[in-house]
Amino acid sequence: MKSNNKFQPPRGSLYIPGGSSGVLLVHSLGGSPLELKFVAQSLARQGLTVYCPVIPGLTFGTDVSGMSTWRDWYKAVEGAFNDLRNVCDTVLVGGSSAGSILSLRLAANRHDEIAGLLLYAPTLAVNGWAIPKTIKFFHLVSDKWTARLFKFRTPAPHGIKDERVRNFALEAMKGDGATPADITVRGGGTVWEFFRLVRNVRPLLSSVRHHTLIFHPRADDQSDIRNTMHLQRKLGGLVEVCVLDDSYHLVTLDRQRGYVAERTMEFVDRILARKAVRETVRTPASNPSKQHLGAAE
Repeated sequence: MKSNNKFQPPRGSLYIPGGSSGVLLVHSLGGSPLELKFVAQSLARQGLTVYCPVIPGLTFGTDVSGMSTWRDWYKAVEGAFNDLRNVCDTVLVGGSSAGSILSLRLAANRHDEIAGLLLYAPTLAVNGWAIPKTIKFFHLVSDKWTARLFKFRTPAPHGIKDERVRNFALEAMKGDGATPADITVRGGGTVWEFFRLVRNVRPLLSSVRHHTLIFHPRADDQSDIRNTMHLQRKLGGLVEVCVLDDSYHLVTLDRQRGYVAERTMEFVDRILARKAVRETVRTPASNPSKQHLGAAE
């Protein structure tokens, strides 16, 4: 276990110190680490170190002007990954919605340093049943200045099927003077940057060869399950898909969050067990000449 005494996560982040194996989780576009809290706490109870960082520009309320870029988001995610690597020997990476896409880019670029991937309702195209078809016209916008003239309101049910949980989540995300309407708005500049991120990541998918677990609701209101079907075809490694039948987009918050957490923990356990077996096999075989001499003695 590496020392974590000097690690100070940004304010608003969720960081739960634990053992030498860790999980980095990245939240959705305009969301916050709170949407990953249930899964994070479940993993922490298993002795894992879990980090859900605030990502400037991606996190709600951190980019009012809409000037941040997807490269800024990725730089923050990579920095968070480096911080976790400094305190953990083994790290898995995951994300919700847009956070999944940032996780995929990180996996493509830092392949040998990541043990596995966890994707929660990954979003390559914003095409769920609640999304207005007019968003297709936004793809015609060719510059960010024009994009910033637009605002998009996340339509009800805001990614959460359970009404009680939905109301609680909206209240929990409100800042001083904010209203639920503020929380559901995404600036056009932010959405434009997300589309640019997707265009950058699509060609990299085949180079992502990690064992991957994907959760996707059959009735996703924001990101149709075709997103996951595409990833299943394009990713270069082993892909497990869990189709949920009683959740909307924010699967880590909605009705089946317990099942999502349970399957997540089971997957992480398998990845870590496999890695431990590899290390056990590799260590005795690393110096066969020494083994031979030892036997002779």
